[in-house]
Amino acid sequence: MAELLYRLGRTASGHARTFVALWLVVLVAAGAAYAVGAGTLKDSFSIPGTPTQEVTDQLATDLPDLAGGTGTVVLSTDDGSAFTQEQEDAISEVVTEAADIEGVEATVDPFTTQQQRAEQEQQLADGQEQVVDGRAQIEDGQAQLDDARAELEAGQEQLDAAREQAEAAGQAEAAAPQLDEQQAQIDAGLDALDEQQDTLDSSAEELDAAAAETEQGAALVDLASGIQTVSDDGDAAVATVLFTDTQLDITQETKDAVIDAFTEGIAAVDGVSVDFGSDIAQEVPELIGPGEVIGLVVAAIVLVIMLGTFIGAGLPLVTALVGVGIGAMGALSLSSVVDMSSVTPVLGVMLGLAVGIDYALFIVNRHRHQLKQGYAVRESIALANGTSGNAVVFAGTTVIIALIALNITGIPFLGLMGSVGAFSVLIAVLVAVTLTPALLSLIGERILSRKERAGVAALAEASAAAEAAGDPVAEGTESGAPHHKAVRPMSTWAAVGRVVLGVAALLVVAIPSLDLRINLPDGSTEAPDSTAYQAYTTVADEFGAGVNGPLLVVADVPDPVAEDDVVAQQVAIGEQIAAQDDVVGVAPAAVSDDGTVFAFQVVPAEGPTSESTEELVHTLRDLSPLDGGVELGVAGAASGNIDISDKLSDALPLYLSVVVGLSLIILILVFRSIFVPVVATLGFILSYFAALGGVVAIYQWGWLSSVFGVDNPGPVLNFLPTILVGILFGLAMDYQLFLGSGMREAYAHGAPARVAVAQGLRAGRSVVTAAAIIMISVFGGFIFSDSAMIRPIGFALAFGVLVDAFLVRMLIVPALMHLVGDGAWWIPKWLDKILPDVDVEGAKLERKHPHAVTAGEPESEKV
Repeated sequence: MAELLYRLGRTASGHARTFVALWLVVLVAAGAAYAVGAGTLKDSFSIPGTPTQEVTDQLATDLPDLAGGTGTVVLSTDDGSAFTQEQEDAISEVVTEAADIEGVEATVDPFTTQQQRAEQEQQLADGQEQVVDGRAQIEDGQAQLDDARAELEAGQEQLDAAREQAEAAGQAEAAAPQLDEQQAQIDAGLDALDEQQDTLDSSAEELDAAAAETEQGAALVDLASGIQTVSDDGDAAVATVLFTDTQLDITQETKDAVIDAFTEGIAAVDGVSVDFGSDIAQEVPELIGPGEVIGLVVAAIVLVIMLGTFIGAGLPLVTALVGVGIGAMGALSLSSVVDMSSVTPVLGVMLGLAVGIDYALFIVNRHRHQLKQGYAVRESIALANGTSGNAVVFAGTTVIIALIALNITGIPFLGLMGSVGAFSVLIAVLVAVTLTPALLSLIGERILSRKERAGVAALAEASAAAEAAGDPVAEGTESGAPHHKAVRPMSTWAAVGRVVLGVAALLVVAIPSLDLRINLPDGSTEAPDSTAYQAYTTVADEFGAGVNGPLLVVADVPDPVAEDDVVAQQVAIGEQIAAQDDVVGVAPAAVSDDGTVFAFQVVPAEGPTSESTEELVHTLRDLSPLDGGVELGVAGAASGNIDISDKLSDALPLYLSVVVGLSLIILILVFRSIFVPVVATLGFILSYFAALGGVVAIYQWGWLSSVFGVDNPGPVLNFLPTILVGILFGLAMDYQLFLGSGMREAYAHGAPARVAVAQGLRAGRSVVTAAAIIMISVFGGFIFSDSAMIRPIGFALAFGVLVDAFLVRMLIVPALMHLVGDGAWWIPKWLDKILPDVDVEGAKLERKHPHAVTAGEPESEKV
């Protein structure tokens, strides 16, 4: 690979304009592909096979009206007073008109809904009063019937006594007509009473049925008492937009049309403001914002300090921007045919900028050192591309493999993030080893400052004079390799101190990671001046935080429920749901035509990302089966986010194990050692959990919240821990390769183990320091993004690079290698024999292409 890159560098430097033109063509082609194929990015996530997705799929079949997505529109008065009738009428008109928007299934008018609920409550109250009155009337009627029956029964007794007397007196036959007539009257009276009793019993049964229906209705109203569409003081209302498509499939055009309709309509209503929930108004983050520009400026300053010239500092920035442009537009060109989250291209930009600048820096830095040793420009370019470029390719490959490995999690959107990130890194590597040599050729010796160029000229004159006098051509090895000054290894006590302090610091910083909670951000984490944040806080203050994340609970009944028994079944299921902790309200939403599927809206006590809501989702599912074999399922945006977080948590250990195993294999191949790969991998694990600890402390606990713009701490972005593994691993391996390979080379050339550690650290620390600062600057620029999802990613990567580069790679690992001495490079002989010889730094290439400066050597012959 080193020889191939050497030849590629020489070709690119010899045909510089052609290579520059080719990359410009690729950039233009990517732009054209973007213009043709770019589609709408998604602001939500899904994972097939989750419990929420299964319930959503069931709704599409059994209750299609509930399968579509929803949007929240929050209306409030500017002065905090109750809505006037005129304002209510105007708002209702806007809500009704919004239902005609293409892609909108229906809209729910908050005032009509509240009025209907009030009327229903009044009807129930009237019904209950009628039941009481009816029971009183029935009791009165029963009392009258009982009295009449008692009179007839008394008359019967008197008649019976009269018959006995007549029979005793021998007058039975004479008295019979009169007694029979009386008996007939009594019998007729009893028959009439029986008919009246039947009528009264029938009325009582009807009244009992009405009472039961009223009680069931009252029970449903009581269950739903915590669900309102207009606040108690009448100054806020929530309108709901029901979309035709599922939440993930709602087009941005439809959302924009809804926002425009309400914004324009409410603007004409005096004294009323409108805000939109994050389910409608969550904006796609900008690829490059002010914070990112500041990060690039800091990176440029570091480059100027490191490289000494503005033209040298500008070259890595130019190549990185070219790579980012191609990578970002290339990825976005597929967004019309692939469901791509809004975070995916931003992640690609992050990585493309950071590694693009660093990879070009490594090659440029090597080239500058070689020029100062007297190398000809084109020869130096080729050699730098074959040595540092080879390390860049190897380091980039580790990042690419780690990112592509995200596909093994089985989570589509995460795998796509990894693939886009890997594509961005691949472009950065290709640009570094082709465009960078071409631009270096065009720049020539101007990559050095005037002072440095004067030094090179003096060196050439000295070499020419020395050659004329028959002295050695130049100091250093005959191959032209740089001459290493003698260095002293660190003391043993210093090494012990570094290890103890470094590890202790990382462990302390990692402590908050033990309390890690993950979820997707809700409106509370958006910028305070955003409409999503205003909508969330208004709803939380006026209606309760749980209204921001209602759950949709679906009950499967084993046998069809008759129409007359539907309400009773709803009450029975609803009461069991409401009996759970942290349930504020339960309202029936729909029943399937065959009476086997019942849906309920359930409002939790706290917001969609709270621990109590997460526990409630799991509790409701664990209730199955209810009495009668009823199975419960839970859906809704809050439930979906919880399921995604659970799936990501389950996938993280597997992915982390794969990456750790990959780390050991790669490092054993590179360093032909057991100890170095083990401590380097353990160091990565430490830096990973330290980075997570920093994220938890700031974004979940709220430490230093004012510094980092965290207005409402909450759970950590659910896919951040997983994506951080892949990216931080790749970057950590970059620094380990650039530092460790120098140590390995020095040891292989005969330096004592501890001296080799010091030599490798001294040779590589300046460029690794600059590269790490650039990485931190680029990632740090995203910390102040407008997107609540981008900010913690930027911090995690910036902080992870900080602790890994400066604490792990340049403090702890060298100190541990010093302590074990020669043991750091021990490897079993059988393993050493079967391992391929991976020459990352291109030492063989330097021996194959020796060079010494001679006076008067033509430029054409120096290539």
